[in-house]
Amino acid sequence: MAAANAPTPTSAAAGRPILEVSDLRTHFPIRKGLLQRVVGHHKAVDGVSFSIARGETLGLVGESGCGKTTVGRTVLALQPATGGQVLFEGKDVFRQDAASLRRMRRDMQIIFQDPGGSLNPRMRVGTIVGEPLEVHGLASGDELRSRVEQLIERCGLGRAALDRYPHEFSGGQRQRIGIARALALEPKLIVCDEPTSALDVSVQSEILNLLADLQDQLGLSYLFISHDMAVIHHVCDRIAVMKDGRIVEEGTRDEVIGAPRDGYTKRLLLAVPECDPRVDEAKRRERKAMLAMEVER
Repeated sequence: MAAANAPTPTSAAAGRPILEVSDLRTHFPIRKGLLQRVVGHHKAVDGVSFSIARGETLGLVGESGCGKTTVGRTVLALQPATGGQVLFEGKDVFRQDAASLRRMRRDMQIIFQDPGGSLNPRMRVGTIVGEPLEVHGLASGDELRSRVEQLIERCGLGRAALDRYPHEFSGGQRQRIGIARALALEPKLIVCDEPTSALDVSVQSEILNLLADLQDQLGLSYLFISHDMAVIHHVCDRIAVMKDGRIVEEGTRDEVIGAPRDGYTKRLLLAVPECDPRVDEAKRRERKAMLAMEVER
């Protein structure tokens, strides 16, 4: 899903990645007893490292609870890190003062998993999408209205949507509103936290195609988080497989999907249903059997 006018992963390797994550750790205290004393720590993220080139999509895949969402939130400094380093365009995210971090966040946005829960039900869509522009002092009045109209239309909704409330829309339409809000500040990097997992299969493809089109048009970089290997295969340039707070395998899409090295990756692939009618049934069974044999080794 690399952008047409953005550097490809190969060419971008010669330059500095837009995001560099080194030995990222996020641990949560475990408390027990009446006084809630700390008796240990849950290592949600425990030594994660990766990078994302400009215009590239890195897929972070793993089962629920492996720490994927915590990685995304920690990268954006929405969740405090226990240790490690995150560099965005060469600047250390964790060493910014409040004002600098506020400016940096204009270039780093997030699309949440639950489109309904991430939108204020008491605010009209126009206010929701325009709020980032107002908060950062980038637009007001007629200019604000005009920019919000452009954003909502770019994401596939009509201008009439601006005066309605989130509950009046379907799940897919609410996710389009969330995407429009994420685009408001013209970011360079977007963390997509399972943006299609709460949607019907028929709607998922529409949202994935929208994200691909926006990347082509705007040169966006994505950290795409998902538990669905089929979705990751469809949208990502490179894949990082995460298990128990660590990355166990990383490579290009073809490397990870076509020749997985880690047993956990193989088990994830075994769980993916094969729906392509062009794939011969005998070949499908043969591939499943080969993966199963490799997992048992």
